[in-house]
Amino acid sequence: MANIKTRAIDRDEFELIIATMQSGFTTNTGKRVRPNYRISAALIIQANLGLRIGDIVRLRLSDIIYESGRYRLQIWEQKTGKERNFTVPTEIYIFLQRYALENNLINPKSRLFHLTVRAIQSHLKLVTDYLGLEGVSTHSFRKYFANSIYLQDYNVELVRVLLNHSNVAVTQHYLSVDTKQVEQALQKHIVLPT
Repeated sequence: MANIKTRAIDRDEFELIIATMQSGFTTNTGKRVRPNYRISAALIIQANLGLRIGDIVRLRLSDIIYESGRYRLQIWEQKTGKERNFTVPTEIYIFLQRYALENNLINPKSRLFHLTVRAIQSHLKLVTDYLGLEGVSTHSFRKYFANSIYLQDYNVELVRVLLNHSNVAVTQHYLSVDTKQVEQALQKHIVLPT
């Protein structure tokens, strides 16, 4: 089997994948795949915070600290061992809090997602195969986050910091910028003397 490069998903694909996970579906072989809110919630968090899926499955509500009028995520990345410390939008904290309550996760030190990375990847593959989407993995949601932030103001350094990359070259590799986007950016940047 050929190694297919993981790509970033776009907003429409994100919404389609999440909706399909939350509604469930029947494969063309007749297998019923039930709705899975836990996996969809994990991927929603990944798309909104840009964390690796391995860090998502270890996430606890107590990893988000309220201080100085804002919520702040403070974790150590599993892959790199580096500290991640950044603001979490209030809406995301409320989403996580509601998810914890709905899933009876009363203890703030309990893991929010009692899932394995493999289970999430496996379920995502079922969904993307059903939808006919290729090159999509859990990492596509991290890349979606990176591209969405980048396309707001084309600031590679900001994306680098948010992803906690060691250098801009790694971040640039993440960003899948097509020709039309480059042309639009150049068109917006024209500066000619009058």
